[in-house]
Amino acid sequence: MKPVKVKFFQAGYCTHPEAIAIRDGKWKISQFPAVFALILHPEYGAILYDTGYSELFYQESKDFPYRLYALTTPVYFQPEESAAKQLQKFGISVEEVNYIIISHFHADHIGGLCDFPNAQFICFQSGYTAVKNLRGIAATKAGFLPGLLPINFEQRAIFVEQKSTVALPPEYDTFDTGFDLFGDRSLIAVELPGHVTGQLGLFFTDTDKQSYFLIADACWLSRAYQEFIQPHPLASLIFASKRDYIDTLKRVHELHKLNPSLNIIPTHCSDAWRKLSNLKLTF
Repeated sequence: MKPVKVKFFQAGYCTHPEAIAIRDGKWKISQFPAVFALILHPEYGAILYDTGYSELFYQESKDFPYRLYALTTPVYFQPEESAAKQLQKFGISVEEVNYIIISHFHADHIGGLCDFPNAQFICFQSGYTAVKNLRGIAATKAGFLPGLLPINFEQRAIFVEQKSTVALPPEYDTFDTGFDLFGDRSLIAVELPGHVTGQLGLFFTDTDKQSYFLIADACWLSRAYQEFIQPHPLASLIFASKRDYIDTLKRVHELHKLNPSLNIIPTHCSDAWRKLSNLKLTF
């Protein structure tokens, strides 16, 4: 795989009982960070994997029925935590972000899309199709706030299904093939169904020869894939497919056992975020 540079950020967090995320967890309220990644590609420049929350989340969730989303998973976010503000502080303007890879269309992953006027959006068409016409209660149940999508989203979208498929390295054989997003094997997307339709996981290797697999919400805590621990049965009420969720989690678990040095990153794991926040990115 062609190496890239990567740095991780947190754009707000939500709270929820730990026991919902993992069956042996406690019923205490825990924080679930909204982590996003900045990937610097040697040819294609600044690329994001998700965006976390933004101030727009509060605007779009202030009225019924979307307010139910915010009540179910209370969100804590400061304006300076937005992807746009943090990248600007890091030296990258919003205009310089060329692509945003969308893992899926829940509000904690697409909250900042409207802040990036020049970005094209890479996602699974199946994932977009599953939510694009949802409004009201149906959208709320799906964790989708329609107002978070730019009005010209479809004109800027690049659908993964149109990309060439490639065989993954033999050590990743729990996932047979992936989609080569830029035609150079730098960023390989795979589908992680279950949590939602068309959830996008991402394989890449950085310039320090560290390999990563970003798995979004294939699980919420690292222990879930490490020990193959399912979430509480109540969590399945929001899944597109419980059967697919368990199958995906099992495949990630098997991948971890075969590749213990692979950095598998769930978006919302506090333990993973503490480790990621210490990684340094230099130009």
